[in-house]
Amino acid sequence: MALALCAFRNGCDVTLWSPFREEVELLSDKRTNEKLLKGIFLPEEIKITDDMSVVEGDTLTIIATPSTAVRKVARKLKAYSGQGIVINVAKGLEKGTLKRLSQVISEELPDSPLVILSGPSHAEEVARNVPTSIVAASNSLPAAQAVQNILASEYLRVYTSVDVIGVELGGALKNIIAIAAGICEGLELGDNTRAALITRGLAEMCRLGVCMGGRETTFAGLTGLGDLIVTCTSRHSRNNRFGHKVGSGESVETALREVGTVEGYYASEMAYKLSQQYNIEMPIIRECYAILYENKDVRTALYDLMSRPGRSEN
Repeated sequence: MALALCAFRNGCDVTLWSPFREEVELLSDKRTNEKLLKGIFLPEEIKITDDMSVVEGDTLTIIATPSTAVRKVARKLKAYSGQGIVINVAKGLEKGTLKRLSQVISEELPDSPLVILSGPSHAEEVARNVPTSIVAASNSLPAAQAVQNILASEYLRVYTSVDVIGVELGGALKNIIAIAAGICEGLELGDNTRAALITRGLAEMCRLGVCMGGRETTFAGLTGLGDLIVTCTSRHSRNNRFGHKVGSGESVETALREVGTVEGYYASEMAYKLSQQYNIEMPIIRECYAILYENKDVRTALYDLMSRPGRSEN
């Protein structure tokens, strides 16, 4: 909804698609999503449908689904020609293959220019025209610039990048660190702990990202440090809320049911496996994986992190 509003405010003809008929009927009737974007209303001019054929001939298609649904949606899009540039805003890695989502989409839609949109941009604030800066990354700079021109406004500043790997990994890995930040809050730890976690979490993100082909400078930018800060500190962050519940003593299963889609939960498994594959030390992500998938006690994980042998910061 948030990006649909941004495009509409810039004069674009916009249609929202959902595979769920009930959701389409509710949005068409109420013109708002009380659960996710309370108080934000869609203008009547924005059409809402469950018929994917609306992408036929469009110049821009935005995939805004949970990461687990990206391949399925991209595969459905394959049946329609002329959708032009495809934008992905989902953040994560594909379970099983450990592939980045741009790789997944490119496998299904090899002829479509692909742009990754990422950065510190909670939908709740973007929809309300709170000043926000994001990055449009693509192997095709003209495609990234086209998205920049379509979406940018006095409230939404869009930068371009050709570092698709770095931008994608920043968006996926920061969710795991945000879970760890939430766990620390649930344990009622302090500002010192959170600052250290964000800083050392960024080091882990950068370590893996560079090894996989991303640029180190990207992780110091909006889709690295910027997105990490907002996700680790914001009340809007599902990953942070989920971590807070786990740190407060709730089971992982209960916290998942209460919060809903938690991308960092899925990403922690994939990132841990990637760290093993590339033989990279990622202690925070390793402990998150152990807490979420091996039922490790959160205080034991904290102790194990803090009692590791001393080393140089760099």
